[in-house]
Amino acid sequence: MLFHVRMDVHLPPDVDAAPLVAQEKARAIELQQSGEWTHLWRVVGEYANYSIFNVPTNDDLHDILSTLPLFPYMKIHVTPLATHPSKI
Repeated sequence: MLFHVRMDVHLPPDVDAAPLVAQEKARAIELQQSGEWTHLWRVVGEYANYSIFNVPTNDDLHDILSTLPLFPYMKIHVTPLATHPSKI
């Protein structure tokens, strides 16, 4: 099942971002290599990204997103995707 996910990061000013960002990058690479995180784009001018995840269920996606080190500081919007009838 494909999901379009927008993640906006809102770090409090008193949080040391460097270790979290390094851990987040390592986890993102791991998920991309596994094929679960199939696309990742940065949103220009924002601390946000658009992503496509390919996982079996809603629960699987939630489990994956909750493993991201920046998860506690994210606003996440998920859109499940379905095949379009005009797609060739």
